[in-house]
Amino acid sequence: MTEELVMRLGQDALKTTAMVATPMLGAALVVGLVISVFQAITQINEATLTFVPKMIIIAIVLMLAGPWMIDILSTYTIGLFENIATIVRE
Repeated sequence: MTEELVMRLGQDALKTTAMVATPMLGAALVVGLVISVFQAITQINEATLTFVPKMIIIAIVLMLAGPWMIDILSTYTIGLFENIATIVRE
């Protein structure tokens, strides 16, 4: 295995991870920001107030984007397994 191949495999793994994690992290970020603004406006200082809405939004995003995430992960994994003989020989 050459250094370029290892770097490409690492980049592909990081890109796939970022693609799969982005919908849930983005939704949690938006919900957290909205609730933080609400807390600042109303001066409610409750740390646990953001927990339940974030969990609900993440569950909804997971249900909506779950098939797409599984497709991305399975495509990446199948590609790795199909090319494992080529990758090991290089």
